[in-house]
Amino acid sequence: MKYILAFLIFFSFISQAQVVNKTDFNQLPKEEDTLVIDSGKKDSMKIFKPTINDYQYQTQFSEKKVFDTVMTFDKTYIFSQYNNRDNFGRVQFANVGSGFNPLSYEVNAEENLSLLPANKSYGILGISDVKYYDVKTPTAAFIYHNSMKNGAVLKSTYTQNIGKRFNFALEYMGLRSQGLYRNSLAANNNTLFSGHYTSKSGNYEVFAHYLHQNVNNQENGGIVADSLFMSGDSDFRNRTNAQINLTGTSSQFSYRRYYLTHQFAPFNSEKIPFKIRHTISNQGNKYYYHQDALEPYLYDDESQLVSGFPLSTKKYSNNFSNTVSMVWDNEKFKLDAGVRYQMLKFGTTELVSPNFDIPSEMKESRIGAVGNLQVKLFDKIQLNSFLEFSNGSQFGSYVKTTNQLKFEPVKDYFVNARVNFQSASPSFNYLVNTSVYNNFNYYLQDAKNQAITEIGGSINLKWFKTELFANYFRIDNYTYFDAESMPAQSESPLNISQIGGDATFSYRNFHLNTRLQFQNALTNKELLPMPGFIGRANFFYQSKAFKNAAEIQAGIKVYYFSKFASREYFPVLNDYILPGTNSFSIGGQPIADVYINMKVKKMFFFIEGQQVGTLLSHNKAYAFPHYPVYDFRLNIGIVWYLFN
Repeated sequence: MKYILAFLIFFSFISQAQVVNKTDFNQLPKEEDTLVIDSGKKDSMKIFKPTINDYQYQTQFSEKKVFDTVMTFDKTYIFSQYNNRDNFGRVQFANVGSGFNPLSYEVNAEENLSLLPANKSYGILGISDVKYYDVKTPTAAFIYHNSMKNGAVLKSTYTQNIGKRFNFALEYMGLRSQGLYRNSLAANNNTLFSGHYTSKSGNYEVFAHYLHQNVNNQENGGIVADSLFMSGDSDFRNRTNAQINLTGTSSQFSYRRYYLTHQFAPFNSEKIPFKIRHTISNQGNKYYYHQDALEPYLYDDESQLVSGFPLSTKKYSNNFSNTVSMVWDNEKFKLDAGVRYQMLKFGTTELVSPNFDIPSEMKESRIGAVGNLQVKLFDKIQLNSFLEFSNGSQFGSYVKTTNQLKFEPVKDYFVNARVNFQSASPSFNYLVNTSVYNNFNYYLQDAKNQAITEIGGSINLKWFKTELFANYFRIDNYTYFDAESMPAQSESPLNISQIGGDATFSYRNFHLNTRLQFQNALTNKELLPMPGFIGRANFFYQSKAFKNAAEIQAGIKVYYFSKFASREYFPVLNDYILPGTNSFSIGGQPIADVYINMKVKKMFFFIEGQQVGTLLSHNKAYAFPHYPVYDFRLNIGIVWYLFN
């Protein structure tokens, strides 16, 4: 019998099955097990063959979702991008891992009370982005992208349950891409450890993770001869021949977070759904700007230099947070409220100069309150509201509230509405900077809170799978970098409107997906230049193939934004400044990609020829003034799920 049992265990492993002892108290409830291969009548073993429903993930304290292995058209927007996100409303530099030009205004919560240069933010994982898993067998996932030149991008995930109630996961992403132009190397990496545990009785649950992200880039100041690029000069076709500004400069951004949240139910949850929750975290952000030697591009004469100041500089922030909350966790009504203690620190390389009075470090302790409300009514209405308030002596008061209402007035027709508001110190990148160049030293004294009011919503219709959306933003004390790279705040509000829609039209195996957005700065247009129109069209064919052993998509995508006087990219700050005297408008150039995607079992292939128009005519598209968009390239993405 022992040899038979050993054989069954071995066979179950290689056939991607799981063995569960009938007498084990950890046995899954019958309704949770999937396909029973052997009911165990002949001996004490049951053999189960898991299905896709046994492989799930969630963010903290949220509902679980099944791994998505269905081939849908929206994946071609995601897994063709190095950050695995749909980057509609952005345009990419001529290298992966080097960031984007944001064409559309959006609020980034990761910038609140922290140091985060805008161009380092596009791959950052916030607390709500971290996934926790629940899998029946050891599971691995790989996402691969080729790079622009000499490198690749690979994200690997391994997760496993130990017993029924504890899961751990390890994720690593490595990116290296030399780029098409000189001094544009990108070298990024992410390491994430996460774990989730639920006690046998269900009265205790814990989520924890450790995250370390690096976004490292060589920095050039854009091409020198834009006229040669625009004319398609033959000597310019080898992009490494192009003369660039800044030749020995690089930047590094480090983002590290320790995080743990757990809750305990002291009473029977079915009778009294009361819980005590505790959350503790520590997050550190560091930004380094390095140069091998003084760059003539950044100064005119020695009087503009700080004598004796180092060529390389550092800025950093640290946020230690400790929160205790009381939770009423009912299926239809959930309320949690608590108190939060924070220790904030922000600093930079010390500058000793009679011409500047810039603090090298600012720190404070803060006391605040947090609350969250979730209401579900009649399976038709869902309300989510969040509120946070804190106050400190150095960075002032902080208020943030998000309110989202979703309801279904008619079956399969959904309405989403939101009203959000936040009042916070500007991102710490605006507050202080020290540099060997006099022109880039600043201290934004007595900075006022930037207050953002957002009102918007969307309507989802089953006709053509349509979504219509509208957003309105009012930004008081809007904080920006002027054309001289100095921080400033507007005296009057900046008002922005956005309206658009997304729809998919289908005829048999042919489909057309379109997304359109019209936007306008109603006031202070000169402070935030933006294109009036952003559009995307995707015409494709999708069908089963090879006797249903595979599924294919083939089509063409066109991305377009109207011509506008864009902000410029400023490498010293890794942020965006208003256009200067040598700037020019960009846009008005469609970017077309031809692609063929394929799914075979649990593996996806995304293959596309990007910027195919440059095969017929020379490239004229820019991401920023002086920073062209990439030329034609073969872009490959592979997604592979391994459910052992």
